[in-house]
Amino acid sequence: MSSLDQMYQQVILDHAQRKVGSGPVDDVDGSSFQTNPTCGDEVSLGVRIGEDGTVREVVWDGDGCSISQASLSMMTELVSGKTPAEVASLAEAFSTLMHSRGHDVEESVLDVLEDASSLHGTSKFPNRVKCALLGWMALRDALAQAGVSLKEES
Repeated sequence: MSSLDQMYQQVILDHAQRKVGSGPVDDVDGSSFQTNPTCGDEVSLGVRIGEDGTVREVVWDGDGCSISQASLSMMTELVSGKTPAEVASLAEAFSTLMHSRGHDVEESVLDVLEDASSLHGTSKFPNRVKCALLGWMALRDALAQAGVSLKEES
């Protein structure tokens, strides 16, 4: 295993243990429950929207593999404090990463995703892609429940 692969593996494990945003999903503006029937990962995710329309906070409670838990933690860090257009852009970048099948991804995509770029190797494994995308699906649904559209501004 290369030193870069080892570093990425450590980032994933750190986030899976730290679980940024993990906690009770109550008193939220929108929520969603999602499950991955392939492996049993599940998450309840809630969002709190600021008066200015930004994603003030993401909270979630879930069980699953290290990939799903790490992805949720990374996503929470990425989207907190962001506008809907910024969240849409991040979601698109993460989707690009996850559908790359392990092939090269533009450096600008990796940069914007910060720690989440460490999940690039996951894109080689279709069943694991579902694990990594679970939180993003829940986020999109919770925002819709809160009346927030993720259409990117042109």
